Amino acid sequence: MDRRHRPRGDGTLPLLTRGYAWLPDLRRRHPGPVVRVRLAGRPAVALHGPEAVRFFYDERHVRRAGALPEPVRSTLFGHGAVHSLDGRVHQLRKAMFLSLLADPGQVRALVDEVGRAWDTAVGRWAGQPRVVLLDEAARVLTEGVCRWAGLPLPPDGAAAFAADLTAMVDGFATPGPRHWRGRLARRRRESWIAGTVEAVRAGRAGLPAGCPVERVALHRDADGEPLPPRVAAVEVLNLVRPTVAVCWFVAFAAHAMHLRPEARAALAGGEPARAWAFAQEVRRFYPFAPFVGGRAAADLTHRGEPIAEGTLVLLDLYGQNHDPALWGDPYAFRPGRFLERPDDVAQSVPQGGGDPATGHRCPGEAVVVGLLEDLSVRLARLEYTLPAQDLTVRLGRMVARPRSGFVIEAVRAG
Repeated sequence: MDRRHRPRGDGTLPLLTRGYAWLPDLRRRHPGPVVRVRLAGRPAVALHGPEAVRFFYDERHVRRAGALPEPVRSTLFGHGAVHSLDGRVHQLRKAMFLSLLADPGQVRALVDEVGRAWDTAVGRWAGQPRVVLLDEAARVLTEGVCRWAGLPLPPDGAAAFAADLTAMVDGFATPGPRHWRGRLARRRRESWIAGTVEAVRAGRAGLPAGCPVERVALHRDADGEPLPPRVAAVEVLNLVRPTVAVCWFVAFAAHAMHLRPEARAALAGGEPARAWAFAQEVRRFYPFAPFVGGRAAADLTHRGEPIAEGTLVLLDLYGQNHDPALWGDPYAFRPGRFLERPDDVAQSVPQGGGDPATGHRCPGEAVVVGLLEDLSVRLARLEYTLPAQDLTVRLGRMVARPRSGFVIEAVRAG
């Protein structure tokens, strides 16, 4: 192999310590169309930029089957999830998600349910000495998405379910206690939801007819067979868990309003265009997914660089969202950039890129944006005080968050 095309040293430990900064730092030190490295001893290439997005999301180039590491499947996505499929089976499973998560009527219904849960929670917060916004937003989102999906709350209640759902997200990219909490949380909730799926199929669940949980339970895959109950439970969680993960963006939205009071004042008026631009800038500016990965489907060439079949291919999401060549002032939080140039949203990739209908881009992106628009306006209108706390957002922690979770006191509805 040409020495230029050999992967550099193993990047697993630097990834775990540098977090979101790992790939952008590598790119600065080794400029070029691809960066070659090893992860867990296996050769990998990292790409970034709009052209790389198109390359990555072409299934002739990159496939997901077999690409997701076991620790990610056992915490974040689940075994047998749509994220790990390709071809016809992926298209059919993805179509089910699109019918639920990309339909404007479904998005509006979900946003309205979460809004009602938020209004109820505000009354509860007013009686509490302090509120950790990230945790409380997770509970609000859990209550709202469960009502929308037709999923009864588990016997241990919304707060415990919310804690498990956030543990699945918080533990996927780290070793140690957070990871094992995520594994145990997934195992616990998959078992419970698999029982609900079996009750739906037996006609004894008593759920609203046609609700999302029923549609997943009765979905038939490419082979014409219903999903195994445990896989159906995985996909129910893949409706619920990403919705609850919006709690990170709610905490980031509060963080941004604290640093930019003028953004809060602009949002309080409820102008839809400003809410949309703010939501997009929160998703671009703050760290969430560091990158996505797949396997080279054949021997490939990207911008003159060879990529051998089976190589792990990484698309640098955080790096692209902070690329000076694309954003000019990428480390400035400026929602107005999306009002000035709304088409720039196409190169913002917080949840991946490509066409949601045909590729692996998140089908729930419209849900995330809709929820964040609505909750950011509600948050801007909420009256509270901010006690002394550590609001640091550390790039070495995946998933990143304001260190305190954003604590508020003396809450009053605006």
